[in-house]
Amino acid sequence: MSDCQNPTTSCSCTYPCSRKGKCCQCISYHRGAGEIPGCFFSKEGEKTYDRSIIAFIKDRG
Repeated sequence: MSDCQNPTTSCSCTYPCSRKGKCCQCISYHRGAGEIPGCFFSKEGEKTYDRSIIAFIKDRG
């Protein structure tokens, strides 16, 4: 089985949603919205729940 079919328990995102730990569903959802998943952000950046590309660049810049 691929990771897309096996939910992960190590998801660092703190936002409660139905895709939590389901990486492929999460990435697909955020890509479709022009966003970056929370697990790509720093711990501090993730807590803002702003998944925009601008927020990601600021967080990692």
